[in-house]
Amino acid sequence: MKKLIIPFLLIAILLAYFHQARLSHGQLHVHFLDIGQGDSILIQTPSNKLILIDGGPGTEILTQLNDVLPFLQKKIDLMILTHPHSDHIEGLVPVLDRYQVETALITGVAYHNSYYEEFLHDLQNEAQIYYAHEGADFDFGDGVFLDVLYPFQPVIGEYFENINNSSIVARITYEDDSILLAGDAENEVEEALLESGVVLDSDLFKASHHGSKTANSKEFSEAVSPETVVIQVGEGNSFGHPHQETLSALEEMGATVYRNDLDGRVEVVY
Repeated sequence: MKKLIIPFLLIAILLAYFHQARLSHGQLHVHFLDIGQGDSILIQTPSNKLILIDGGPGTEILTQLNDVLPFLQKKIDLMILTHPHSDHIEGLVPVLDRYQVETALITGVAYHNSYYEEFLHDLQNEAQIYYAHEGADFDFGDGVFLDVLYPFQPVIGEYFENINNSSIVARITYEDDSILLAGDAENEVEEALLESGVVLDSDLFKASHHGSKTANSKEFSEAVSPETVVIQVGEGNSFGHPHQETLSALEEMGATVYRNDLDGRVEVVY
């Protein structure tokens, strides 16, 4: 019996080590998960609260979360679905099966695909649901604040000809640092945000719509004026993302650009 004690003790020590190593340790960690052609962002606050924004296609998100999170961490404090295209929602369905989700932020727009229907069904039994609009903000403590910039008004049940333009746009601030996350919002939404006069200036920008030329206009990018840009994009994707026009504009601005297809999972720490 004594021979079994040592292996079990070693396993317990290793599990405790990996759990401790993946805690935030008083910093803000922003993980742009490498999930292929889609979006998925995990944010760990200084007090180890978790914000998961989109889930990408397929189930790769489960592997990515296992790689990043502490071994015993199975609770997500806030899950955000920016919009219901499959490359943003598909991975959230298995996450709901395996993690406890406390709160969810969605738009509730009218859209039909099997992933969206399953997601909404499961979410109703899992989490407290909030519907996005300007003013639907979240304070996570430790100086971490999430400010919803768009949609301006609730859009529950509304139909969008271009569902990308229903995307939640949010700005996260932590002390003196700021992060702008724009889902797949395209030029039409960018123009509306510019006209609204909301604060867009941010240190870190997740390029909209995977670096597409239908988003990330020069005027919008200049208003954001980021030092760092991350483009969530899959290797060899059939859409030609990111577009060279977008890359050239960001280069001219002097922003440092990271891409999942070239750099794998990208982590930014504040």
